[in-house]
Amino acid sequence: MQGLAQDGVPLIETTLLQNLERLAQETQGLQPDSAVQWQARGELRPHDGADDEVWLHLQAKALIPLTCQRCMGVVFTPAEVNQWYRFVASEDIAMAEDDQSEEDLLVMTPQFDLLAVLEDELLMALPLVPMHDSCPVASALQAGEADIAGDTGVKVNPFAVLAQLKKKN
Repeated sequence: MQGLAQDGVPLIETTLLQNLERLAQETQGLQPDSAVQWQARGELRPHDGADDEVWLHLQAKALIPLTCQRCMGVVFTPAEVNQWYRFVASEDIAMAEDDQSEEDLLVMTPQFDLLAVLEDELLMALPLVPMHDSCPVASALQAGEADIAGDTGVKVNPFAVLAQLKKKN
């Protein structure tokens, strides 16, 4: 990350959604060419009386096929990331500064996994309950009076059923 921040040149990439395993598990009907376009840009910011701080700006856009919770069909859901991170030297520092900082904190490690951070952000950007604004097909799963009546079409009085149970005892 230090090198990316010193260069100041953004890293612009396209990653197939199938290569982000945790995100791919959430999808329905994932096409082999479904991808996320993303950009990471590092920068060094002066810090009072200490070394410059390393910051990362991560941006991403993807159209992710999820399962509509109404009709159970595929709903293509846009997911966007636009997040700043500040790097700190250790997990202890991150824990101590987390409550006071507005930005997200990441620990500077030799083997920093930028794709894992990208995948985490995309997962958090997904809606809890994906749905079409207006489903293209009527929902096959509907509860109503026909379901309560059973196959005969006659409404069953639940209190009559209870009365019969009481008579048996």
